[in-house]
Amino acid sequence: MYQYDKYDQAMVDARVAEFRDQTQRRLAGQLTEAQFRPLRLMNGLYLQLHAYMLRVAVPYGTLSSKQMKMLAHIARKYDRDYGHFTTRQNIQYNWIKLSDAPDILADLARVEMHAIQTSGNCIRNISSDQYAGVAADEIADPRPLAELLRQWSSFHPEFTYLPRKFKIAVISSKQDRAAMRLHDIGIELVEKDGVVGAKIFVGGGMGRTPMIAPEIRDFVPFSEVVSYLEACLRVYNRHGRRDNKYKARIKILVHEMGKEEYTRQVEEEFAHMKTLGLDPPVAELERIAAHFAPPPYEIGLSDEIDLSDRDFAVWVDSQVAPHKQPGYAIVNISLKPIGGIPGDASSAQIDLIAELAAQYSFDELRVTHAQNIVLAHVKKADLYALWKALEAADLGTANLDLISDIIACPGLDYCSLANARSIPVAQKIAQRFSDIGRQKELGELKLKISGCINACGHHHAGNIGILGVDRKGVENYQLLLGGSGAEDVSLGQITGPGFDENGIVDAVEKATEVYLANRTEGERFVDTYRRIGMAPFKEALYA
Repeated sequence: MYQYDKYDQAMVDARVAEFRDQTQRRLAGQLTEAQFRPLRLMNGLYLQLHAYMLRVAVPYGTLSSKQMKMLAHIARKYDRDYGHFTTRQNIQYNWIKLSDAPDILADLARVEMHAIQTSGNCIRNISSDQYAGVAADEIADPRPLAELLRQWSSFHPEFTYLPRKFKIAVISSKQDRAAMRLHDIGIELVEKDGVVGAKIFVGGGMGRTPMIAPEIRDFVPFSEVVSYLEACLRVYNRHGRRDNKYKARIKILVHEMGKEEYTRQVEEEFAHMKTLGLDPPVAELERIAAHFAPPPYEIGLSDEIDLSDRDFAVWVDSQVAPHKQPGYAIVNISLKPIGGIPGDASSAQIDLIAELAAQYSFDELRVTHAQNIVLAHVKKADLYALWKALEAADLGTANLDLISDIIACPGLDYCSLANARSIPVAQKIAQRFSDIGRQKELGELKLKISGCINACGHHHAGNIGILGVDRKGVENYQLLLGGSGAEDVSLGQITGPGFDENGIVDAVEKATEVYLANRTEGERFVDTYRRIGMAPFKEALYA
């Protein structure tokens, strides 16, 4: 994984010192909240319903065990003993005291971490595939490009004050595990005539106006990606709305300008950008790529796994994915125990995952956009010992991509923007479907919950999505069906009138019953929905 050089460290240390001074002036009354707000947001510090919330950047979701242990330390010392892993592969702390914030940032800086550009109208955390570098079907490891884009976008003078926040995802497999086309810019690494480059999608996003990003270029050479993205953002910065934040995202610009005209202007700008020498030299690309060399795998390991323990076999079937290196496996650690809060982990659990990463996965782990954790390099011979350790810490739930593997935002329990609670609904649904046999019968079924139209829970991309709204002062929940954030990307459609908290749980169950009654061999929930349409579901829900 990438290691800071002297420039990275100096940049982060300088920001910590600057924010410490700003915070001291705020606490002394020398800055008003209105003056302080943009300063704290530049450092990932939000003021939520009950306390400050700090969002820590985890570039493309990759962490070392040392960094993970620091996250546990922060949860113990400064929060209420837990952290919340998010859909941007970051971590949030919900109970931060303002006076502690500079010390937290200083602690993070000691392990090459920060909270810069996790808020504000700038380029946010670059996200990627949690299986990057180990997926058998990838063209190339997407993390070197993600790291290059992190460096390019950090403190970019032209893109620090964009019309609205901006999100980029990079993948390298036909199987999209990062919801790439629901980003402002989505990048898929592809190969053309033996040369690796990028296919570019622009104008995706969720929120109140969900859109799927259209493809605007089928190939940009790897060495020119920075110039091309610079052109994409320049056109957006030039024409994006600044008078109405609800129409300020690039998806609105691409939609209103039209894909063809937007693309024409980008190509014109790109021709100019290539003359400015913005793309890094080959030596720099090689320097970054060297940080992502494969670990020293053992050769000649067996691919056999002893599955005589039935519970272990269930976990392997659910949580273990194929690895490109013989004798190794990718392990998905669920942060979705039945009755738990999706994405939450205690400091003890975070510490344990760090220790397991050091012991079993070459000191590396990944945060997923589905709010789980991945150990990317585990020997198959070590799987049983790893599982036993996870089971003992309530981290052995076997529900990857099943109905209880729910994405949920913090909702009205924490967020000042939310209209309804997400966490209790997620917990009730997980309890309703707690039987693992029932979950397995339903198969792949991705359920996602947002507490407001901002869609932090990705409800538009759920096979079943739930949106919390305020209906005359009462929490109400709309049900959506047919969404997907994967390579078969689609947006969920609202079934009809909403439900109360208990009613939405019943509605989810009815939707699964319609699926079971209508599916054909091998069909997932989303496949059956696409084949039979909305009508049978509406009849069951509202008859």
